[in-house]
Amino acid sequence: MIDTIKKYCDSLTKYSRFKTREVYIGDIPLGGNNPIRIQSMTTTDTMDTIGTVEQSIKMIESGCEYIRITAPSIKEAQNLENIKTELRNRGYKAPLIADIHFTPNAAELAARIVEKVRVNPGNYADKKKFQQIEYTDADYNAELERIRKKFTPLVKICKEYGTAMRIGTNHGSLSDRIMSRYGDTPLGMVESALEFLRICEDLDYHNIVLSMKASNTQVMVQAYRLLVQKMVEEGMNYPLHLGVTEAGDGEDGRIKSAVGIGTLLEDGLGDTIRVSLTEPPEFEAPVAISLADRYKSRLPHKEIPEIDESPVNPFEFNLRETFEVTNIGGSNVPVVVADFSNFKVTDYKDFQSIGYNYSPELDKWNLKETTPDLIYLGKNYLPFEIPNSLKGIYDYEIWKSLEDKTKGFPLFGVDEYLSADQKSFLLNFVEVKIEDIFSEKFEKLGNDLKTVFIFSTENEHAMPELRRMFFELVKREIKNPVIIKRDYRLNNLDDYRIYSSTDFGGLLLEGFGNGVWSSNINFENKSFLESADLIKRTLFGVLQASRVRISKTEYIACPSCGRTLFDLVEVTNKIRSRTEHLKGVKIGIMGCIVNGPGEMADADYGYVGSGIGKITLYRGKEIVRKNVNSEHAVDELINLIKEDGNWIESKEII
Repeated sequence: MIDTIKKYCDSLTKYSRFKTREVYIGDIPLGGNNPIRIQSMTTTDTMDTIGTVEQSIKMIESGCEYIRITAPSIKEAQNLENIKTELRNRGYKAPLIADIHFTPNAAELAARIVEKVRVNPGNYADKKKFQQIEYTDADYNAELERIRKKFTPLVKICKEYGTAMRIGTNHGSLSDRIMSRYGDTPLGMVESALEFLRICEDLDYHNIVLSMKASNTQVMVQAYRLLVQKMVEEGMNYPLHLGVTEAGDGEDGRIKSAVGIGTLLEDGLGDTIRVSLTEPPEFEAPVAISLADRYKSRLPHKEIPEIDESPVNPFEFNLRETFEVTNIGGSNVPVVVADFSNFKVTDYKDFQSIGYNYSPELDKWNLKETTPDLIYLGKNYLPFEIPNSLKGIYDYEIWKSLEDKTKGFPLFGVDEYLSADQKSFLLNFVEVKIEDIFSEKFEKLGNDLKTVFIFSTENEHAMPELRRMFFELVKREIKNPVIIKRDYRLNNLDDYRIYSSTDFGGLLLEGFGNGVWSSNINFENKSFLESADLIKRTLFGVLQASRVRISKTEYIACPSCGRTLFDLVEVTNKIRSRTEHLKGVKIGIMGCIVNGPGEMADADYGYVGSGIGKITLYRGKEIVRKNVNSEHAVDELINLIKEDGNWIESKEII
């Protein structure tokens, strides 16, 4: 057992924001009892004063409370004064944050101008050439002393000018020293920040915010939790800036951001949010606001049985051990359930919304990559033969009436299952709520080898209640597979994506869940079948963002900033249009060399701006094509994928 309550959150069952110290950023404080703050980052050239000001205004009007601007060199840092003056002259008082990489002199100048500076400990006066693999204790301490000398001037300036600082670790840009001792791990990310934080504390400087960003949501969540644990152990409580870096665009970017950020918010962690989308920055704030606003009314919620110890390690990803029941559980990837219980299917075409296309001429079903594995029909009958690869779920009384009971499986309530006179000899679904788990009758269900549980809840604090149910299974060594079911009543599609990504993703990142099942009333201006398609896409997106089922190409695309050397949105769309059929391939699309190679370290291939009109291509972390002309770069990327034997032609599965 691992005692986690005091280590990374106040409670695993009752919503409570982790109390952090208050940090002032200009006149807008964060942490303490302040609301969760919203921020974003400009994408303009910092030397373009008016362009940066006008974009900043759009961001402020979309809900941003802080504006971050890149300052890669002295000249950009100097121009922050002009940007700030122009914004103030126009009546906008939002605090400005300078984003610094590699250049201490730019940070020291910016700290005299803006309200906050962000430094990345992996590349702020630190070595990142990977020339030295082994570090003795003496070598390590010598490096720390060198860093202290380089970093101390900035800390003193921040103290003098009342400037706040974010120490922001990025998963892909850890230093040689950290990599040698801790590896490319969440612990390495945490220690990277703590080294700099301890220098600040030695200098009696505490106006600090911390972040642990990664594109991999599993790593990101583990790193933040571990950071809080370490802070508590050392008597610290600095505010947290939450973000999933290089999340991408569109629905994928929103889903991935919600999986990572929402999982932490559920446990009361997080004081400010930046959603990183490969889109204009004013589109980011509404997503962050939707994430934060969900917790304004979380209390009071229905009480959940308390737990003093977690039976799983929250700092590592481990799948809950289950046995297999008809391709559910065991070593199988999580299944997806489509809910058609409120729609009467009348024609083959009704299944097109979930990726099943019937060819009468061939008498064949053509399947897309993302097609549900099961369909819940409730009390409805199908007027045609169900596809072989799709399994039907019926309410128990309807299933009993089926002539061929192998064509579908029954769904029971707990009492219904225990009193049933007929059951499937292959697979039975039993819907379970938290009160069932803690009743005596549940003992009769556990480890039934033909049973898959459906976990559902109506609790406003849904994810922690469902997690508490999983905890109970682990404690009792009950190994039945579990499908997570969530019903929503949301008209707004963006809210649905964010809420469902948080609720499902938070459990999947814990290693819980052998399937996902979601229903919703029809979205505004959408038919049932259109809504069914959107729900299906969201569920597959959540599984992919949680790294538990890969069904499509993944794009690790940065959100753009003033350092970007090409139009990220245009290029990302161009690459997507030609590669989106490459299931499981991860492609990093990075605007510049500063963060690019590090943040796409998890990618199979990388497309990175290396100069005006020039692109460098990567295979993993290795450079394979330098300074390719941008007009030929996408073709060269595809040629590289083909050379490796990872290219397939786009087609449907039959």
